[in-house]
Amino acid sequence: MAACFRLVSRLTAGLLTGGLLALPLSAADRPSLTLQGATARLEIDLAGGAIGGFIRTGSTPGGGLNPLDWGTPRTTDTAPHGHGHFLCLDRWGPPSKAEGANGMPYHGEAASVLWQADAAPAESGGAIRTVLSARLPLAGLAVRRTVQLASHSAFAVVREEVTNEGKLGRVYNIVQHPTIAPPFLDATTLVDCNGGRGFAQEGAMPNPEEPTTRWPNAVDRDGTRADLRHLTSDPRPAVTSFAIDADIGWVTATSPARRLLIGYLWRTRDYPWVSLWRAVQDGHPSARGLEFGSTGLHQPFPILTRKGRIFDRPLFDYLDAKESTTRSYAMFLADLPPEFRGVERIERRGDDWILVERGPGTSRRIPVVTGGLSLN
Repeated sequence: MAACFRLVSRLTAGLLTGGLLALPLSAADRPSLTLQGATARLEIDLAGGAIGGFIRTGSTPGGGLNPLDWGTPRTTDTAPHGHGHFLCLDRWGPPSKAEGANGMPYHGEAASVLWQADAAPAESGGAIRTVLSARLPLAGLAVRRTVQLASHSAFAVVREEVTNEGKLGRVYNIVQHPTIAPPFLDATTLVDCNGGRGFAQEGAMPNPEEPTTRWPNAVDRDGTRADLRHLTSDPRPAVTSFAIDADIGWVTATSPARRLLIGYLWRTRDYPWVSLWRAVQDGHPSARGLEFGSTGLHQPFPILTRKGRIFDRPLFDYLDAKESTTRSYAMFLADLPPEFRGVERIERRGDDWILVERGPGTSRRIPVVTGGLSLN
């Protein structure tokens, strides 16, 4: 099984200033890791840490298609940035004005720093494994990520350990930011999840959760309503967040035309919120965020700490001095039968998972083969 590793020689410690890249990169020079299994390929951009590609290989209908092809670095890109599936750490959304003046970027530093390859991809025990890490100098946090891709199935598990390197405790947030894009994304793409109560991010303090809705419905302050399973030409409301009631959270995106599905699974105790971001360009869907994380309110920490909780779910987490915490999630691709109508629920069967199709009278169940990998 091939496991590829490319780190250009220009990226030495002398090019780093406080963990941030001090010199620009061309797209051709961006350091990267590729985990190549028998049926899938996972691509990681070390200039920002994004999982920029999750691709089914072979002659299946969705073979060669990358659902995460959003914001992919082009030849004009010269710096690390979030794209595909990137990590929001130490926050989700904007810094306060004072933090922004001190250089804190939107969504935190994790997508703006050079990640270090601590272990090149190697196959062991039925999976290709790699380890990478990053330090966030302004936040005072360090993150260590272990990625495993099953050798013979399109299933991966990502484990991230976050450490507060400071001498004082602090609040923080961690949100996974997968984003699907064309050609996988079009007006027929279906998004499903197991969110419960929700609210659009346009709400104002002190009750931003009003008006409250339930998945898959969204409503904003001016009364605009939407079925979030679909996106055609109107992205309002742009971001809607939902609390998860089950022990396991999940979100999927189905392309009936491509007969391909991408999905995520996680423990709700790790990530109690799922948030759906939608964007349209020139009248056509251009991006859909399938985000899940420790917060459901897209605001700076002064607002989050005043609000505290929504639907009895936390809006931030806390790490004491030198404390570490670990969270995991799984991501997978699945081949679909013709005219698949989306996912009603996901059931566990032994070590594997089953996608149950939506709609009355359906009996179609799609296995998600884990290859022996587990969230535990």
